[in-house]
Amino acid sequence: MSASPPLVQQPVSAFAVAAALAVLYLVWGSTYLGIRFALEGGWPPLLMAGSRFLVAGGLLFAVLRLRGVPMPTWRQWRNSAFMGVLLLGLGNGMVCIAEQSVSSGLAAVAVASAPLWIALFATLRGQRSNRLEWLGLGIGFVGVLWLNAGSSLAATPVGLVALLVAPIAWAFGSVWSQGRDLPSPFMGAAAQMLCGGTMMLAAGLVLGERLDAMPSASGMLAVAYLAGFGSIVAFSAYIWLLHHVRATLAGSYAYVNPVVAVALGAWLAAERFSVHDIGAMVVILSGVVAITLSKVRRPKPAAAIEATT
Repeated sequence: MSASPPLVQQPVSAFAVAAALAVLYLVWGSTYLGIRFALEGGWPPLLMAGSRFLVAGGLLFAVLRLRGVPMPTWRQWRNSAFMGVLLLGLGNGMVCIAEQSVSSGLAAVAVASAPLWIALFATLRGQRSNRLEWLGLGIGFVGVLWLNAGSSLAATPVGLVALLVAPIAWAFGSVWSQGRDLPSPFMGAAAQMLCGGTMMLAAGLVLGERLDAMPSASGMLAVAYLAGFGSIVAFSAYIWLLHHVRATLAGSYAYVNPVVAVALGAWLAAERFSVHDIGAMVVILSGVVAITLSKVRRPKPAAAIEATT
């Protein structure tokens, strides 16, 4: 067992946190539709997701190395690989599989349970949530139950299972990451994308996914958008947030993404939603108000955080 160098939590401005959250809320809300366009453009789900993250991670890694950012240590690569499998391989990969049979907006609404799982795993690790936070989580949970009670998810068993696994894996990886020996936020994002992308490509090939023909122009553009904005910009912002705020606040994007995804799906892809789906989305979204108000960043003690092997 060995100890890593002391990691001191540096203060960050409220504006920086708000800007990073805005990126997650807006950009990640649009990526659900981007995934749908990529799938309709001829990409198999895991090969598409793996290619997206491998390209984005490779570009970000190269830029960071040229700027003199240190190479991750062996332990940092190991921790990044574990996070890449959870957050990207299972978290994003399952969403891509689900969107073969579920609309982009409905997928975003279903994934809105992530903050609830984050709070559960954080509590198991000894972090305590205040009453207002639990109120917001409870409101969101009611909305998720409403969504799954009689929605179109019931008609797509594979999509239902995939959208159950995705937020649980993402939440566990987000909470597990805090206090671990990881690279700097942007190098950490690059390492996780490289590891997660490689895993998804391998899994896709093992499961028989193949590119029988060149994807359409719209499919290629969708993957380029997902790699540039969804991966390099938004995923880096998420990893940065995990270094500076509690995982519950970083995960609040899952309550806002459905509104963006549903609006874009209806506008650009003629997706239709029932009153049931819209009502559930409104209830889920209302939870973010309480959870955000409760999560004005609490200062962490500047104590050394020891990561163990």
